[in-house]
Amino acid sequence: MRDIDDLKVQHALGKLSRREFVGGVLALGATVAMAESLLLGAEAIAAETAKKGGVLRLGLGGGSTTDSLNPQSWNDSVMIDVAFGVFNGLVENSPENRPVPELAEKFEPKDGAKVWIFTLRKGVMFHNGKEFDADDAVYSLNLHRGETKSGAAGPMKAVSDVKKLDKYQIEITLVSGNADFPTVLTDYHIMMVPNGYADWGKPVGTGAFTVEAFDPGVRIALKKAGTYWKPDRGHLDAVEYNVINDTSARMNALISGQVDAINRADPKTVSRIEKSPTLEIVRAAGGWYPVMAMQSDRQPFDNLDLRVAMKYAVDREQMIKTLFSGYGTLGNDHPIPRSDPYFNSELAQLKYDPDKARFHFKKAGLTSPKIVLQSSDTAFNGAVDMATLVQATAGKADIPVEVKKEPADGYFDNVWLKGAFVASYWGGRPAATQMLDIAYQSQAPWNESHWKSTQFDKLLSDAQSETDEAKRKRYIWDMQALLSAESGTLIPCFRDWLDAHSKKVGGHTPHSGFDMCNGRIAEKAFLKA
Repeated sequence: MRDIDDLKVQHALGKLSRREFVGGVLALGATVAMAESLLLGAEAIAAETAKKGGVLRLGLGGGSTTDSLNPQSWNDSVMIDVAFGVFNGLVENSPENRPVPELAEKFEPKDGAKVWIFTLRKGVMFHNGKEFDADDAVYSLNLHRGETKSGAAGPMKAVSDVKKLDKYQIEITLVSGNADFPTVLTDYHIMMVPNGYADWGKPVGTGAFTVEAFDPGVRIALKKAGTYWKPDRGHLDAVEYNVINDTSARMNALISGQVDAINRADPKTVSRIEKSPTLEIVRAAGGWYPVMAMQSDRQPFDNLDLRVAMKYAVDREQMIKTLFSGYGTLGNDHPIPRSDPYFNSELAQLKYDPDKARFHFKKAGLTSPKIVLQSSDTAFNGAVDMATLVQATAGKADIPVEVKKEPADGYFDNVWLKGAFVASYWGGRPAATQMLDIAYQSQAPWNESHWKSTQFDKLLSDAQSETDEAKRKRYIWDMQALLSAESGTLIPCFRDWLDAHSKKVGGHTPHSGFDMCNGRIAEKAFLKA
């Protein structure tokens, strides 16, 4: 099933009529009104005629001299973007945050979503001329299982067995049923490579490009591998990744024309780009969020009224303005963003209310409570400012909050998960149940607030094994309501992804998952004729 972003590009290339575009969008589950709105956007893209060829120059933050071409090691933007230029996975995360087939032609659950059958595409060739098949898929998946340092080792622990059924079909068995399992395989580490392949200095994939030059932390160059198996992607002849970790230098490189597109545009100076006649911002509401976690099994945060008082003591709108210059959306003390298809749109929005905060604080009946919020800008840029804002707004409700600025060195080893009230952040996950499982389930190692609820755990288990969409939605909505009302986690807002590019670049579209087309800028972008 093609995603909406692909349909837009196909319409831009003249391969889909207006009627076909609307029909395709409706088939993906959009309403008629949404389809009409998307058609207007598609018509705008259609006015940008894509041309084959050319070199796209990227200026990216998130690169290091320790970067490697080994897919098990990737952990930041540069190598994620390179990965999706050279390799493909079994499953892709669509712009609508849904798992859609990539090298898997289709996937289907059995036995209450405990067993998954993946049927593979035929005729897809690796760069070395070998056809992709089940042996390659089994080997590639097992690279991230068992004794491995892979960044995907955690989510792949859910897999108990991977086996070949025939040349173009594999079976994956899970420890327990999980209707969201395909989203695990959208992980950027889990790329398909030839069976037995381990020469990571000379990577072989099925992507649109091969590696021409690799100078980690400085520059990486890709060149077109030949005819790409995805006919509507891979337009460029080459892509250059220039590592520019300094925010100001990255912005200046775009403005001066040294690069064609950048990630991590600075919210405080993005107005320079918005005023430019030749540049534009690519903004996506995403799942990245700051956190202030109160450990609900430690005094004074074991008192529900105190936790509720703190929820009303946070000025969420001010947080967005101050921390992210308005480039964000309100948080409601649960980790599911508005961009997620399972976002609870009926849940009442928590708002700053000093009177309600004061009421619940007095109701808590605490004598001289010690409320110390530990923070450090190593958590994220602005984490100390966030803590100071909470101190000020809580103070207006007569709630005394002390801010303790911790040293950057050792913060996540010595403070995070150890302090009673600590600032941190999360990058979000492609599936709501993944995010809820990894940080909010009672026994989760990274449950920052130590909030435990048998009701929540039962809802999560039911949601993971339920294949009926309507029932799963209800379970996930109920979990969000529980977290918002009772948990010790304060989530004031979600930060937007901000990319920027020259207006000569097409196909560079917003994605809630990650920046730069969710890492797929190389295969999706084109230069306008």
